[in-house]
Amino acid sequence: MDVQIEHTWKEQLQGEFDKPYFVQLTETVRREYQQTTCYPPGKLIFNAFNLCPFDQVKVVILGQDPYHEPGQAHGLSFSVQDGVMFPPSLQNIFREIQNDVGTPIPYSGNLTRWAEQGVLLLNATLTVRAHLANSHARLGWQTFTDAAIQALARHREHIVYLLWGGYARSKAQYIDAQRNLVLQSVHPSPLSANRGGWFGNHHFSLANQYLIQHGKEPIVW
Repeated sequence: MDVQIEHTWKEQLQGEFDKPYFVQLTETVRREYQQTTCYPPGKLIFNAFNLCPFDQVKVVILGQDPYHEPGQAHGLSFSVQDGVMFPPSLQNIFREIQNDVGTPIPYSGNLTRWAEQGVLLLNATLTVRAHLANSHARLGWQTFTDAAIQALARHREHIVYLLWGGYARSKAQYIDAQRNLVLQSVHPSPLSANRGGWFGNHHFSLANQYLIQHGKEPIVW
């Protein structure tokens, strides 16, 4: 199957594209997009991969599934399109960045600027039906995105993995913490963050310290 995805990722994930699960996934997603409203726009489903080539990944931030309201999702975890009000989790991310490294809260919640610096903003599930969170969670996307994480774990090292919340933290099993930096905390959603453990986790400064130690440019958060 010829999947339109950035070429270095295509090389790493080619083996997935002809597996029965992926063929079925593709057929189901195509039908969903034809029959109902889904997000992100079809051309942006693989946006996280297309903006952040395999050999340029420095940081991985794992989300669960796309935002499911109009105009928000554009294929990057936690990110929203320009002009869209910040969802609560993103508000808390920006608050922690401001407290941690001093970067002012930006005007836009579009995190393309992070992706272009080497931050893979990867949702475990890459599509969603409008207004229905996790509606595509069982279609097979997680098998595919797990394969992406495992490819990084096999072939790359000195990557920072930011695992926020129980779901993201479950992916730590795929990552060699001796060859990478794995930072875990509660999810930045208000329900979790306000219980403690999000604010003051210093993940953004710790990530940059690690990158600098390994001869990489830090992220301008």
